[in-house]
Amino acid sequence: MKNLSIIKKKIKKFKRHHSDRYKRLKTNWRKPKGIDNCVRRRFKGRTLMPNIGYGSDKKTRNLLSNGLLKVKIYNLRELKSMAMLNRKISVEVSKNIGSLKKKKIMDLALIMDIKITNPIKIKKN
Repeated sequence: MKNLSIIKKKIKKFKRHHSDRYKRLKTNWRKPKGIDNCVRRRFKGRTLMPNIGYGSDKKTRNLLSNGLLKVKIYNLRELKSMAMLNRKISVEVSKNIGSLKKKKIMDLALIMDIKITNPIKIKKN
């Protein structure tokens, strides 16, 4: 697993057509639907639309550079279910989890020998 080379086909995010022109349009991708739209009609030199060909290789899709699979968890129960995979996965704790619950998850992960990609930053006083 470690000797697979991870190839990202497109690193740049797909931006919405005319999001640079109008402030009211966010950059989040939306498919153009107009009958005369040059992006929808795929004119040369225009914004590229996302399609299935930009997908990553299935073998390396959620693989990190250290060879571990990235898995997002939301609670302690999900972490406990990963007990047998501690050598194959790296856990990312969800963003919307509070610090108290995240600390409990970190303590359990330390016991289970599971690597966490976004640990709590400990403040030194």
